[in-house]
Amino acid sequence: MSDYTVHESAIVDAGARIGGGTRIWHFVHVCGGASIGRGCSLGQNVFGGNRVRIGDNVKIQNNVSVYDNVTLEDGVFCGPSMVFTNVYNPRSEVSRKDEYRDTLVRRGATLGANSTIVCGVTVGEYAFVGAGAVVNRDVPAFALIVGVPGRQVGWMSRFGERLDLPLTGSGEARCEQTGDRYVLHDGACSLVPAS
Repeated sequence: MSDYTVHESAIVDAGARIGGGTRIWHFVHVCGGASIGRGCSLGQNVFGGNRVRIGDNVKIQNNVSVYDNVTLEDGVFCGPSMVFTNVYNPRSEVSRKDEYRDTLVRRGATLGANSTIVCGVTVGEYAFVGAGAVVNRDVPAFALIVGVPGRQVGWMSRFGERLDLPLTGSGEARCEQTGDRYVLHDGACSLVPAS
């Protein structure tokens, strides 16, 4: 008996590893090589490929395909209909299955509705990719990314609130919701948790 929930319309192939408390909703397909952590939610019409690693407490909203070579660390949020790719220059007439590029989405990051993550990038921890943005280069931790192509317009707290920090240089800000302090130094933002 499993300790996760699978809707009767979903398909979970033999061999898939799924953690306790995970909920798999309508018309989902999880391939046999996939690894999905505890407490996740896979919304309607989600696909998980064979070489996919999904951490704990990940929320994948409706109509998202997580293709081979994508890793989602703990606490990642994938908004409705956002897109991952795994081949940089696809052609129908050219097989490139041996050219898949790894994509890594670090802990706590948010990928907004209809955003696109082009393969081969790393999205930093607690970064926030806005709805409809196209990410084609690495994203720093806590960065707020919008537009096509994606560009950084600010910094976000772990709580999901915009921080009052410059894009570059140095500075400090505090999250009003949690009391956490964020330090910007040489263009990198780091968290100093509230005690």
